[in-house]
Amino acid sequence: MKAPAFAYAKPKSLAEAFGLLQTPGAKVLAGGQSLIPSLNMRLSAPDLLVDITGLPGLSEIVPGRGTVRIGALVTHARIEKNSDVRKHLPMLAEAATHIAHAAIRNRGTLGGSLALADPAAEYPACAVALQATLVISGAKGERRVKADDFFKGLFETDLQAGEILVAAEFPTGGRSVFLELTRRHGDYAIIGLAAHESRFVFFGAGPKPVLVTGKSLAEAKAALSRIEPPADLYNSSKTKRHLAGVLLERAWNTLSKPH
Repeated sequence: MKAPAFAYAKPKSLAEAFGLLQTPGAKVLAGGQSLIPSLNMRLSAPDLLVDITGLPGLSEIVPGRGTVRIGALVTHARIEKNSDVRKHLPMLAEAATHIAHAAIRNRGTLGGSLALADPAAEYPACAVALQATLVISGAKGERRVKADDFFKGLFETDLQAGEILVAAEFPTGGRSVFLELTRRHGDYAIIGLAAHESRFVFFGAGPKPVLVTGKSLAEAKAALSRIEPPADLYNSSKTKRHLAGVLLERAWNTLSKPH
């Protein structure tokens, strides 16, 4: 299938982008690795694509005091290979290696993944596990939203009309584990887990990242037993919940080992 007809604009500044996004039916285009396939399958039909690739200030990785700020246009490949991310946010660097294939990692972006809020994607779960702060800009200024509050439901976020996700700020420190089970490398995960300290966040387990906590492994497993992961073509909800328990135990045991 071919994409429906749409207008295209490539702004040279955020201010220009905000103006274009006031157009009814406008949609942001970043890496395009999710949007373009959805256009071709007629799952999305925007009237105007606002291409923000190349906008200044959105492609930087900036380590700070206790945080690393990653611009929305930073690609998966850069997150995977960047020395500051690998040192301070190893879970995020590990997650990037599981995203699709090299060609997509070279084009897809952090901001695109977070803003899409696909419940089977890796980054939203990582953001919740790490308690990231998402930086959102619009014509009225900038605001910050905790990852816990940003993801609202299936492909639904706290982004308002005319706003753009410009960066994510990740606290550093602590111990993390990233695990996922797939039929083949590059496929969407059957079930996945981003764990940081006592926060265990599952993806592929519900309409948005699913946070499980507990003071003991037994308590965390009891909380996990109450979730209802969506079944897919190959796995029932019960099977996915069982696999989630396997990942939970692996992560718990890894994080419990002495440094």
